[in-house]
Amino acid sequence: MTGTRNKKTNAHDVLGLIAGEGRLPFLIAAGAKKAGLNVVCVGLTDAVDSNLARNVDVFYEVAIARPGTWIRKLRKHGVTRTIMVGRVSKGRLFTPRRILHYLPDWRAFRIYYWRLRRKSKLNDSILNAVADELASGKIILEDSTVYCREHLATSGVMTAAKLRPSVQNDIDFGWEIVKKLGELDIGQAVAVKEREIIAVEAIEGTAAMIERAGKYCKSGGWTLIKASKPQQDMRFDVPCVGPDTIRALAENGAGCLVVESGKTIIIDKPDTIKLANEFNISVVGHNC
Repeated sequence: MTGTRNKKTNAHDVLGLIAGEGRLPFLIAAGAKKAGLNVVCVGLTDAVDSNLARNVDVFYEVAIARPGTWIRKLRKHGVTRTIMVGRVSKGRLFTPRRILHYLPDWRAFRIYYWRLRRKSKLNDSILNAVADELASGKIILEDSTVYCREHLATSGVMTAAKLRPSVQNDIDFGWEIVKKLGELDIGQAVAVKEREIIAVEAIEGTAAMIERAGKYCKSGGWTLIKASKPQQDMRFDVPCVGPDTIRALAENGAGCLVVESGKTIIIDKPDTIKLANEFNISVVGHNC
């Protein structure tokens, strides 16, 4: 646990925040505070940046496999509406000794061994099961983009660099493929050059996929296409890119980043676009 600021809260002026890695929890906290809300945050151990505690009204560090604790901490402060954002490495959930390592509570067992067994659709996931379990504890997950809409990708070229015809061909070719990946719940991104798929994102995440694409395409000039799932649930796992994405693309020879407009969060958007201009990388918002 960490320090908290004592403020009286009620369900109308408080927002819960379940936070993983990265900058996105900071952006959500800032947006909610700007909207006049008190923010009660439960940060996931081994994921959350501890500096987030200084940007919210109440902060607790909680175990990733103990959702019952998340619910109790949030409800203690009158939270019902909650946003869940920030990376949590999926690889951690597939360690051989994950049961012993994470010491799950009874709600975690319900998620894994009851709710997931009841799922029948291919694109249902552990996140849907987590949302259902939270709802059973009267914690309702909301659209994760509500308090950071100014950071959403817009349509068209957002940078100074223009698109070459060959790049547009790659976008047209790769878009249907990345959408099919989302439909199959495999990943959110592909790397393309000259209408050839260089790399596909899976459990390793976008950053590792970018590095892999750079190794396979030494000549550079390839395009990263990142999109939401066809039936994207905006409560969680919304596609995100940011300054780290641009740096990785530059280091691995990419020339263009394509994201889905209105459904992709560009972390620290002004800084990201500025950095892309410095590296001469086009950033494009594509309409579905």
